[in-house]
Amino acid sequence: QVQLVESGGGLVQAGGSLRLSCAASGRTFNPDAMAWFRQAPGKEREFVAATSRSGGNTYYADSVKGRFTISRDNAKTAVYLQMNSLKPEDTAVYSCAADYRGPYRPIANAGRYEYWGQGTQVTVSS
Repeated sequence: QVQLVESGGGLVQAGGSLRLSCAASGRTFNPDAMAWFRQAPGKEREFVAATSRSGGNTYYADSVKGRFTISRDNAKTAVYLQMNSLKPEDTAVYSCAADYRGPYRPIANAGRYEYWGQGTQVTVSS
């Protein structure tokens, strides 16, 4: 069984930075796509960023483009999210997700991902 464990959330002032980490365990091979999603109170879960198996292709929601950077380390089966210039509207629970099936659905579609972490809270104060 695959487990994803996130870390790095916390409280930060607007304009600050945080780096989220997510480590996957339970399989001997790397996931295909890995992604970050977030869910704010009272809102639907939304796509934040994703990366292909090699890490060579990255995808971002328009709301975070230019501020967030996703990366992965296949040697550690880990994915990271560097978040800069944080805004209060970035406040949410951030979850990482892993896809082992390949391009079953679009990379920004939550239905593509079979495994999810428990989530880490990010709070940005104004």
